[in-house]
Amino acid sequence: MRKVAPMILYPAIDLKDGQAVRLVHGDMNQTTVFNDDPAAQARAFVDAGCTWLHLVDLNGAFAGTPVNAAPVEAILKACPVPAQLGGGIRDMATIEAWLDKGLARVILGTVAVENPDLVRQAARAFPGQVAVGLDARGGRVATRGWAEETDVMVTDLARSFEDAGIAAIIYTDILRDGAMKGPNIAATADLARAVSIPVIASGGVSSLADLTALRDTGVIAGAISGRALYDGALDLAQALRMLAEPRSRA
Repeated sequence: MRKVAPMILYPAIDLKDGQAVRLVHGDMNQTTVFNDDPAAQARAFVDAGCTWLHLVDLNGAFAGTPVNAAPVEAILKACPVPAQLGGGIRDMATIEAWLDKGLARVILGTVAVENPDLVRQAARAFPGQVAVGLDARGGRVATRGWAEETDVMVTDLARSFEDAGIAAIIYTDILRDGAMKGPNIAATADLARAVSIPVIASGGVSSLADLTALRDTGVIAGAISGRALYDGALDLAQALRMLAEPRSRA
C-alpha cells in the first residue's frame, strides 16, 4: 500500500455586493447573505483549521472584470492561509495584479473556453498558480457566471489542458451547487481519472458522508463546500480532522 495525500477541503466564500453569500444553482436572484464581513468569515474558517480558502467574485463573473476587490483584499490581509479566486479574471493584467496582491491561485473559467491560449500563457508565466474552473450542466461547460451554455464537453476541455501546466481543475456541477443534495461523485471521479491534473470537486458537498465518498474514490484531490458550512450541516473542524487521516492505496 502506498500513501496518497489527504484530500483538501476548501471552505467557500462567494462574494456579492461586498457580502458573503450563497446562491442556488448559480442563480443571482436566489441569494442568501451569510455574513456582511467576508474577512471575519474567512478568519472563522481559518480558526477552525482550514489550510486553503476558495473565493468567488460573483459580480465579477457576470461583469467580466473584478468587482469585489475590496473584500478579497481584506481576506488576504486577514488570513495566513493560501486562497484561490475565480470570477471576472479574463486577462493577464488581472491575473498578475491578483497574484501580486498575495493570492495563491487564480481560477480561469470563461477564458478556458473562449481564450484557451491565455490559460496556457498564464500557466507558463505563473507555475502552480493557475487553475481552470470547469462548470457544467449535463456534462457541458457553462460560461459567464453560468449564464451561457456551450457545446463543449467537460472532459474534452480538461484533456486539452493536459500539457499546459495548470495546478488544478475545479469541477462544478451547477445543478448540485447550493442545493445541499450531494456532489456528483461519479462525474467528478470520471473526470479525475480522465486527466492527470488534480481535480477539485465543487457543488453540493454538504455532509461528512459526501466528503468520505469523494475521498474514497482515491482520485479526487480536493472538495469545496459553502452552504453546508454556513448552515451547520457540516462541521468544518470535524471534517478537517477526518480528512487529515492519510489515505492508503494499493
